[in-house]
Amino acid sequence: MLILGSGPAGLSAAIYGARAGLAPIVVQGIQPGGQLTTTTDVENYPGFREVIQGPWLMEEMQAQAEHVGARMMWDTIVEVDLSQRPFRLVGDGGHVYLGDTLVIATGAQAKWLGLDSEQKLRGQGVSACATCDGFFFRGKKVAVIGGGNTAVEEALYLTNHSHDVTLIHRRDSLRAEKILQERLFKHHGIKVLWNTEVAEFVGGEGHQGLTGLELRDTRTGEVSHLDVDGGFVAIGHHPATELFQGHVELDEDHYIKVEPGTTRTSVPGVFACGDVMDKIYRQAITAAGTGCMAALDAERFLAEADFEAEAIAAE
Repeated sequence: MLILGSGPAGLSAAIYGARAGLAPIVVQGIQPGGQLTTTTDVENYPGFREVIQGPWLMEEMQAQAEHVGARMMWDTIVEVDLSQRPFRLVGDGGHVYLGDTLVIATGAQAKWLGLDSEQKLRGQGVSACATCDGFFFRGKKVAVIGGGNTAVEEALYLTNHSHDVTLIHRRDSLRAEKILQERLFKHHGIKVLWNTEVAEFVGGEGHQGLTGLELRDTRTGEVSHLDVDGGFVAIGHHPATELFQGHVELDEDHYIKVEPGTTRTSVPGVFACGDVMDKIYRQAITAAGTGCMAALDAERFLAEADFEAEAIAAE
């Protein structure tokens, strides 16, 4: 079993695959460990009473996968052939990998505004996941940047922790679904700043995190300041599926389509798990769960394929 990606989804698939005797090979990709390696405090992964560190959690997952028999490869796949089994993948150094099954766990990356101050303050008040980090801003002032479904959902979610939520959008209308807009506009704890963009994230002096946002009016260019403790960038995600365009079926947002309730893709023997197929939940725990599902789906697929092959040979 070949596994592309080494975040919670890929490593969970490797653990279950190894225990099922599928001889998993994990090709780790350009960001070994996935997005959790760029996360500091993790407070919502089950099994840990105290706050843990994202990189440490991924090191432990990798060590567990290797302990049960998974092989880790430091490589990045640049070419795939899914037209026949075994599937053939080629790394950027020319190494060829063959697999009877393939698990795609390449993940997705949050889109950012691209500001230097944003990068500097990531993890210090600037986040791209309210569900992950909103708990740290209980009773504090927060802002959400964006105008689509994700931004509105994040703003509504943050009202569970904060009574002062501001949604900042660079246009004069939202792109979110009407039902979400109605919930947003009816909520007394959320203010909306229209025709406004974030010019800078302010803070970071000494050990201080985010303290405010420098805002710019998109019509007049007028600059203003907003005091906030947390800034959540919610302008979408990029699923890492460029390699698979034309090979497996993708949806309109370029996420891999799977059969409902499974991890099966449009290609028999190819499975997808984690954020590369999940644009709703995007949590480490849900990614790990679908990684388990992918390994179990792969095991069943191989068992059925072996049974069919034996039946044909008997005939």
